Amino acid sequence: MVDSFGFDEEGMKEDNRVREYLSDLNNRTNDPEEMMLEIMEALNDTVTPIPEVGNFYTFVYNAKTPGETYDQHPLIACTSLERWGFKGLNFHWRKSRNYTWGELAGQLYIVQRNELDDLLTIPYGKYILNPR
Repeated sequence: MVDSFGFDEEGMKEDNRVREYLSDLNNRTNDPEEMMLEIMEALNDTVTPIPEVGNFYTFVYNAKTPGETYDQHPLIACTSLERWGFKGLNFHWRKSRNYTWGELAGQLYIVQRNELDDLLTIPYGKYILNPR
């Protein structure tokens, strides 16, 4: 049944790759690297090199700014595209961050709206202090 916002709850339940493949991920490991590898495998059928504003993504990122702490496995809502990269609301930190093209370690994994809450229950954010 489709709700007033256009979401098909029945279809969403069947099409949630995170819930289907990673429901016990928190019980198997507490290593953010292993978690991210499994998330990438589950989302591997929907990747893109360039995000679209308004969509959700997770990816591997290696920041270049010295002395800054960053999330190597961000989960974001893309808010704008720029020539240098893109901006996104990082759900792990609950604030906007800039992401430059050269620091992306590969593709962006598209997260469907109905998968977002499930990914938020997995503590796969990896916070790294970039050396000076």
